[in-house]
Amino acid sequence: MSEAGGGRGCGSSVPQRAPWSLVAATAAFCLVSATSVWTAGAAPMSREERQKLGNQVLEMFDHAYGNYMEHAYPADELMPLTCRGRVRGQEPSRGDVDDALGKFSLTLIDSLDTLVVLNKTKEFEDAVRKVLRDVNLDNDVVVSVFETNIRVLGGLLGGHSLAIMLKEKGEYMQWYNDELLQMAKQLGYKLLPAFNTTSGLPYPRINLKFGVRKPEARTGTETDTCTACAGTLILEFAALSRFTGATVFEEYARKALDFLWEKRQRSSNLVGVTINIHTGDWVRKDSGVGAGIDSYYEYLLKAYVLLGDDSFLERFNTHYDAIMRYISQPPLLLDVHIHKPMLNARTWMDALLAFFPGLQVLKGDIRPAIETHEMLYQVIKKHNFLPEAFTTDFRVHWAQHPLRPEFAESTYFLYKATGDPYYLEVGKTLIENLNKYARVPCGFAAMKDVRTGSHEDRMDSFFLAEMFKYLYLLFADKEDIIFDIEDYIFTTEAHLLPLWLSTTNQSISKKNTTSEYTELDDSNFDWTCPNTQILFPNDPLYAQSIREPLKNVVDKSCPRGIIRVEESFRSGAKPPLRARDFMATNPEHLEILKKMGVSLIHLKDGRVQLVQHAIQAASSIDAEDGLRFMQEMIELSSQQQKEQQLPPRAVQIVSHPFFGRVVLTAGPAQFGLDLSKHKETRGFVASSKPYNGCSELTNPEAVMGKIALIQRGQCMFAEKARNVQNAGAIGGIVIDDNEGSSSDTAPLFQMAGDGKDTDDIKIPMLFLFSKEGSIILDAIREYEEVEVLLSDKAKDRAAILKGKMIPSYIINSNPEMENEEQPSSENDSQNQSAEEIRSSSQEVDLVDQESPEESSLNSQPESPSSADMDNAASVSASEQNSNPMENHETTSLDGECTDLDNQLQEQSETEEDSNPNVSWGKKVQPIDSILADWNEDIEAFEMMEKDEL
Repeated sequence: MSEAGGGRGCGSSVPQRAPWSLVAATAAFCLVSATSVWTAGAAPMSREERQKLGNQVLEMFDHAYGNYMEHAYPADELMPLTCRGRVRGQEPSRGDVDDALGKFSLTLIDSLDTLVVLNKTKEFEDAVRKVLRDVNLDNDVVVSVFETNIRVLGGLLGGHSLAIMLKEKGEYMQWYNDELLQMAKQLGYKLLPAFNTTSGLPYPRINLKFGVRKPEARTGTETDTCTACAGTLILEFAALSRFTGATVFEEYARKALDFLWEKRQRSSNLVGVTINIHTGDWVRKDSGVGAGIDSYYEYLLKAYVLLGDDSFLERFNTHYDAIMRYISQPPLLLDVHIHKPMLNARTWMDALLAFFPGLQVLKGDIRPAIETHEMLYQVIKKHNFLPEAFTTDFRVHWAQHPLRPEFAESTYFLYKATGDPYYLEVGKTLIENLNKYARVPCGFAAMKDVRTGSHEDRMDSFFLAEMFKYLYLLFADKEDIIFDIEDYIFTTEAHLLPLWLSTTNQSISKKNTTSEYTELDDSNFDWTCPNTQILFPNDPLYAQSIREPLKNVVDKSCPRGIIRVEESFRSGAKPPLRARDFMATNPEHLEILKKMGVSLIHLKDGRVQLVQHAIQAASSIDAEDGLRFMQEMIELSSQQQKEQQLPPRAVQIVSHPFFGRVVLTAGPAQFGLDLSKHKETRGFVASSKPYNGCSELTNPEAVMGKIALIQRGQCMFAEKARNVQNAGAIGGIVIDDNEGSSSDTAPLFQMAGDGKDTDDIKIPMLFLFSKEGSIILDAIREYEEVEVLLSDKAKDRAAILKGKMIPSYIINSNPEMENEEQPSSENDSQNQSAEEIRSSSQEVDLVDQESPEESSLNSQPESPSSADMDNAASVSASEQNSNPMENHETTSLDGECTDLDNQLQEQSETEEDSNPNVSWGKKVQPIDSILADWNEDIEAFEMMEKDEL
């Protein structure tokens, strides 16, 4: 995002509807001047410390970029754990994630303008020569239109923008003659066939060589795309048109944006996540500011900034008003249903919404930006990184963290807006965590699980394109950058486009189409920059006063729910029955259930079944309470089921040259030493003979006092454990025999016992898929002696290396960090199970008595070995198919607090009482209409549950 922009509450320095060049320059000045006039409550950071942190960012970038160029180039991405390039088709498919890879040296192109921002002009010139010499855009590969646009087209245009800037300065790039722009134009024409739809919305994927809808293209049959995918094109396509004079690109991008605006839900002014590219029907009707929608909103505001078209600002402001009315529940941002926006669509948030505080800064709405940013920072302080998704009570929902830069982006813009040194300290924390937990010998590795600290063999191109750019700019003074950053706008991939494009090749019609669709209140729209006197009152503790109430928001878990309960008591209303408080023997509780339309049935096998029929509720409010109660019960049952499972474990390589910097995700065992209750096990590894460990070991002297490596298959896990234990091993690691299997693509599982008493097994046993196991086996071949740590989560390197000689490059790569304690993280559940809905009723089965411990085969990983006799129980929440409504206790979760606002179930959009005589919002609905809405909502929820972030 750029510092230039418009917003509400503006001053009078620029008249409304002023020429855009004047507005852009003045808006940029407003936010920059705020940096100098604002004094916050936090202690200022000295210039020396800021320079030191800036230099540390430069060193970190060199580590990531240098390893990519050495070990991966010309591949698209670096695999930092195995020190090689990721080439499409040569690695196991990761699904949609791989759609960003097009065999066009993605990371290099994405990093071009980052090199200039970091003052690496010589490296930039060399990189441009490599792109022109080596990169081929005519590959027979199917890629994402969205990802290719923001990363490759945006990367080429950003590189071109700074190349011509450097050429004008007269020292570098004197040979440059718009070659990157010509490549961008070539790519633009390759993407244009995707727009060949009746709606003007692009196909989500295209073949770079053959386009779409051809047999050899292998794409073009898709019917759906995400809103962000279709709405995040205008900056790059308009810039391409204005750089080259070819108007077709901007025309197509505008048409797609116009169509999305027309298809918004008219009563709520919200858009859904997924839309049919042919009919324009919403496929997923939930709406938020995170995954699937995020950059659509961002590009509406930035299109106004870059292109000066008032209609884009009007649309953004209309959407923004709806967001703040329905989605914003400070400090949370919760998805809602577009046609029933008072009803939450889910009880968790995804990490991509972290960009939104930065966009609010551009809008000029500082207070909610500070609130949401602080909430996110509290989550980061608890888990070291922002989990890919987390619940409204701040438990981990999806535990991955692919080194996303959105939080760093918002931190930078909040610092630019407020000048509060608090945000410098936030940036310092981000640097420390990256070095301490993500840095590995060959780069920086994404986090597989923020709870265990385990790594994934992944370093996305956006990490170099955005993270280091924002962190460096956070600490840099104006004189530290060789050009004026205020003259550029940031795309969603942080590529730089010059603001002077607003007055170049303006041949595109600027017809204000907004008024064709809605009556607009002009008082809602301002065209000048934010007034800093309004944004930042003359109170040096302003930002701190907003943050202070949120300092313990994560630990307190559910302040909003507490407030809601207190308000209900003050109003004299009795709070609704909570699932955790429910007792089947309490007559008062049974009466409340009946009033809510919930029936209780005692089954012959001792279980109690709850069935909810909204039509039988006493009133519409009681029906809503019934839906909320059922959702609570479903989530409670699901949570109790997950608590019976074991969380993933960590295998940390601690010997030279890894020194604890490589952490592998491991599956636990239902037998043997529990690493969550006992001290970790540390030792050198040795392969057992026979390797399958299914008989008495013939090399007991080799595994004595060591951690045995065993191949999966041919016998039970417990039998393997007994054999290596009898040989004197202090632990065991079972490595999958299915070549190519990886925790990246297969569900993790826990090793179950053999149906017999396993109390005799005293050593810890962990399971690694083939890819992760190969990292250890390759290390043995290269370094002979490899020492590992088996634990419930990754340990601090300072503790690991205590008393040992630490190589200087380890110290230098982590200055002043090795002696810090690793913050604790809890083993939260990673995913919620999908709820089952039965048309007009819901059911949940409970048990009166404690159910026996299960050790049966729940599921197997993908493509198991044909000779495999090991038994395993799944622990991958994202892959589970278990029904959370069967065989669970109803005991309360002591100390757990649930947000009352979010008790409406994720799957339910059914707040109506089906009784036609009951009034909803003072309006009577026919029963057929209600049931039609209900079925429509269920279909939307089921589609939403299938969708992955």
